[in-house]
Amino acid sequence: MNLLIMGPQGSGKGTQAQKLSRELNIPHISTGDIFRENIKNSTELGKEAKEYIDNGELVPDNLTIKIVLDRLEWSDCGDGFILDGFPRNSTQAKALDEKVKIDYAILVDISDEVAIERISSRKTCNSCGKIYAKTNETKCSECNGDLYVRDDDTPETVRKRLEVYHENTKPVIEHYIEKGSLVKVNGENEIETVFLEIKRKIKI
Repeated sequence: MNLLIMGPQGSGKGTQAQKLSRELNIPHISTGDIFRENIKNSTELGKEAKEYIDNGELVPDNLTIKIVLDRLEWSDCGDGFILDGFPRNSTQAKALDEKVKIDYAILVDISDEVAIERISSRKTCNSCGKIYAKTNETKCSECNGDLYVRDDDTPETVRKRLEVYHENTKPVIEHYIEKGSLVKVNGENEIETVFLEIKRKIKI
């Protein structure tokens, strides 16, 4: 089964993608992870992407598409995959269509208010990077590192990030509605309830 998962910051789409990956025994492919892997291994595509990232620029569509499509050719994608963070716009969606058939595009939907509340109340460990939802703790339970609120997790910054998300993602959502493959679930429910809704709607 070839899946992709979308949702605003704080929707929990990464958690749902990991759960689906375990359930279906197919890889969870995060765009960010692919970039980091290519950069770490100094692949030609990774070197090219690093130049843009180091200059604080977005990696252009043509390069992002190449890196993702290259990853989908790995043998572990033989029985399917879950794409997380791609496609981010209609250009990327059309390029993906030319190579593979997406069975379901899952939209984990939450309101902007819930997204802002969830993100602005979370803390990150400055040592291992673990993220904690609403917590009053100041130390990480994994490594005892200090917990802090990231600069880009303030309500004002989150609101701006959500505006960009909606602007970029609206055409992608419309693309998969036209294809008849969009599945929308309520991401404001508990994690297990969201997962059960996804399973029911994609018939697994």
